[in-house]
Amino acid sequence: VEPNAVLKEAYLQRSNESLSSAKVLLDAGNLKDAVALAYYSMYHCLLAALFRIGIKCENHAGSIILLNAVFDVDNSQISKAKSEGVDKQYYVDFSVTLEEAKESIRIAEEFISNLNNLIETLSEEKVKELHKKAVSLFS
Repeated sequence: VEPNAVLKEAYLQRSNESLSSAKVLLDAGNLKDAVALAYYSMYHCLLAALFRIGIKCENHAGSIILLNAVFDVDNSQISKAKSEGVDKQYYVDFSVTLEEAKESIRIAEEFISNLNNLIETLSEEKVKELHKKAVSLFS
């Protein structure tokens, strides 16, 4: 796809909404869902970055791989958040402490801030270069 500023902004807004909701859930004591939404806030920010360079990827694991392969950004935090978000959300035998939930949100805030910074500082030339790099991974 072509770089898409509208979708980029929509996913950034969704990222912010998910992060805000994670904080509300944390305050309400719903720790598992707070952890899950902290992950989704990171994932939506990642989708914004991909749409910024004209890449559409609907697979969570694939998007996370592209973060490192295309943007050269360490993807270990979002990979861990994905595992924890899925485990805590879908399996009943996992528990979450208040400190773990707070840490998940802190990590999400840091991740989003850093990725937002990257997105906003991309020149059009860099966008084209990264798009080309991403496309070359599939050929």
